[in-house]
Amino acid sequence: MVAFRSGAYPLLLAALFVVPLAGQAAGSAADIPARDAGEGPYPRLVIRNVDIVDGTGAPLQGPFDVVVERDRIAEIRPIGAPGAIQASKRAAPGDREIDATGSTLMPGFVDTHVHLHTLEDGQGVPPEYVLKLWLAHGVTTVRELGSGRPIEWLVDVKRRSERNEIVAPRIDVYPFFNDIRPGIDTPAQAREAVRDARRRGADGIKFIGSIHEDVLFAALDEAEKIGMRTTMHHAQQLVAYANVLATAASGLDSMEHWYGLPEAMFTDRRFQDWPVDFNNTDEQRRFAEAGRLWKQAAAPGSGRWNAVMDELLGRGFGLSPTFTAYLASRDLMRMTNASWHAEYTMPALWDFYRPSRSHHGSYWFDWTTEKEMDWKHNYGLWMRFVNEYKNRGGLVGVGSDSGYIYNLYGFGYVQEMELLREAGFSSLEVIHAATGMGARIIGREDRAGTLRVGRKADLVLVGGNPVADLKLLFGTGTIRLNDATGKVERVGGIDFTIKDGVVYDAAKLREDVRRMVHEAKAARGLADGPMPVVDAD
Repeated sequence: MVAFRSGAYPLLLAALFVVPLAGQAAGSAADIPARDAGEGPYPRLVIRNVDIVDGTGAPLQGPFDVVVERDRIAEIRPIGAPGAIQASKRAAPGDREIDATGSTLMPGFVDTHVHLHTLEDGQGVPPEYVLKLWLAHGVTTVRELGSGRPIEWLVDVKRRSERNEIVAPRIDVYPFFNDIRPGIDTPAQAREAVRDARRRGADGIKFIGSIHEDVLFAALDEAEKIGMRTTMHHAQQLVAYANVLATAASGLDSMEHWYGLPEAMFTDRRFQDWPVDFNNTDEQRRFAEAGRLWKQAAAPGSGRWNAVMDELLGRGFGLSPTFTAYLASRDLMRMTNASWHAEYTMPALWDFYRPSRSHHGSYWFDWTTEKEMDWKHNYGLWMRFVNEYKNRGGLVGVGSDSGYIYNLYGFGYVQEMELLREAGFSSLEVIHAATGMGARIIGREDRAGTLRVGRKADLVLVGGNPVADLKLLFGTGTIRLNDATGKVERVGGIDFTIKDGVVYDAAKLREDVRRMVHEAKAARGLADGPMPVVDAD
């Protein structure tokens, strides 16, 4: 989550997350309804006459007939050249066929940073709503980085997804380290907590918040020993002894956001230059000062800049920037007026987003033009590092961290793709980050991220060419003028998301979400349409 970006603090942590102590009832995922969408898997599914972007970084190619048998890709058969299909090369008939003429097939997207929120969390959204928004945007694999639910609940959701009993992507479970068990105060307790998380079914661990130095490095060492993957939000309480160079050297596999990275490039200070009256628990001040962090680091192209980059590249370290999680900080009006909020944002979630001193990420008490300008400059430096890191062979994935700061599930993922494009990635490199690179960062490249015979049939099918226009991937699509009619039309939106060979009609998933939002508004006596940022008189 976005939480505690410049540092966690215990009272807010306790308010946002109610996590059972070890030994208490863990709960189950039974509150997520049984699968009510999706067809298949089929003995033989044929996707005909489709162009592909295969997730390896290769350009769009086609046309192909792609054959899926049950849950696996069985054939990727070239059938000629554009406009010159050879009938003799066509795949044999299938039990179900999809005419994909004019469409593009890609590997299912990997979201490297998600939180599966529930009605019990501050966002007040049913998990079904979140899961369907992810799948409706082509996300077939997620790395869940901590929520209000215990490990066992999330592992239950993961297993139900693996059996296709619910409408959900594949899920890797990474609990917050401090939530594995209470009172982790010694290196020995840290090592046991890591082993405990593994026994309880976790795939990895997310580090965030206040962690004693010896405890943190013992936990990282133990995770490395037992082959458990790790990622970290380098909170401001610990960057003085645990910036990204220190944690990467101790076995950390990847990082979230960017805290800990500028601090590794300080040359004239050890700590961020906060105002003397700065209080880290004041969210508006914390986020405002976060927008002034990158300019305190070494300049782009300097010796220190390159030394940090070289060290991380040498370690095969992964970056999940989550640019979209902070987008409102540089343009609040744009995020509050995003076209999808009216139909797709739950009223409880909108309440959570709006200015509040108790909701995390709702720090719009007095957000000024000057603060936005700081953040615009911050983005420029941050994006330059990420783009150079990619150019030099570094691992960069797509992570959305939605559910905070006007950042909506699914839609935020596509926004992140556009922000990588702004950072300097080509659109093909963006799709590579969303597929092949994302799978490598989470250690799932053997099953996800590329179109390859024998791989799991996790696929995204969209009309048109997303390499030419990433906006086609938004659930709301994009608008174009029809010159024949003189009318503006909405085009795009993913047509089908296929996970494990189960074919989901993405338009129907989006229709389900719109119905949920409509019903939630009706229950509160609210009309359909945009929700107000400012309370009525």
